[in-house]
Amino acid sequence: MEIPVVNFTSFKLGENNVTDEHLTSLSEKLRTAFTEVGFVYLKNTGIKQHEVDEVMDISKKFFLLPEDEKMPFKRGSFPNNINHGWVSSETERLNPRRPGDLKEAFNTASLHKDIEWPSNGVVGFRDIQVSFFERCKELSLRVLRVMALSLGLEPEVFLHPHRHIGTDENGTTLRSLYYPPVDSQTVKEGQLRCGEHSDYGSITLVFQSQEGGLQVLSRTGEFISAPSIPGTVLINIADLMQRWTSDVFVSAVHRVLLPAAGDSATRQSLAFFVQPDDEAIITCCDGSDKYPPIKSGDYLLERFSESYGRK
Repeated sequence: MEIPVVNFTSFKLGENNVTDEHLTSLSEKLRTAFTEVGFVYLKNTGIKQHEVDEVMDISKKFFLLPEDEKMPFKRGSFPNNINHGWVSSETERLNPRRPGDLKEAFNTASLHKDIEWPSNGVVGFRDIQVSFFERCKELSLRVLRVMALSLGLEPEVFLHPHRHIGTDENGTTLRSLYYPPVDSQTVKEGQLRCGEHSDYGSITLVFQSQEGGLQVLSRTGEFISAPSIPGTVLINIADLMQRWTSDVFVSAVHRVLLPAAGDSATRQSLAFFVQPDDEAIITCCDGSDKYPPIKSGDYLLERFSESYGRK
């Protein structure tokens, strides 16, 4: 089984005259991908490779700074948003049964005007991160619209609960992820670059560097490779969307493996985690009670407590 590639040209960013025929075609293809795999590659989305490269380049400059220069921006240092900021290596365990993940991250989780951003050696860091956040937001809303159509729902049904993306009333986050070289002599038993997990919110947009390692758990219980395909964005279903759709759409487990012994390559990715507004109550859109109602913000905090350790 492979993850399908879908051409998004007819509804790409900047295209505002999409026909009903094209929307219907897109909705059918996304429904198939999200019900059978939980992941899809979209090509021709309107987000250009140079935009992705720019974010990765400025992020890598930050990650290569001395730790004492990154520490002031540590996650948890910003009172208006606990998830904003730098996450050091092995701090997060996306599979709580494994040792800490061998990766760093910078979470752009708040666009509040009073937040201080890294600047020393990374001129333009804030503007580049925020600009890409806004581009991903726009693409996400288009994908959510198509997803609603694929279920026979009103096209705005998923959009209204995401209307506060980019504010502190919504947990949507752009994560720039950096996987440093791995020293096989110091790796703990069972440790990975990113442990097995499913994402928390609605959907996730993923942009990868060329280095491999990402794997997706198929419906048949086998991990399959999800390589970088230039010019595409990899999109997956997350847990709240699976609840929302009463398991019609599948939130697939995924992980990032260690490189082969002797491989000193680094890896980078950008992940835009789309979350419904904190106060949004997620109920099954088919009217069933397969899952009880849950508040988006409460669910997000619960998952954070699992990944970062309960206080």
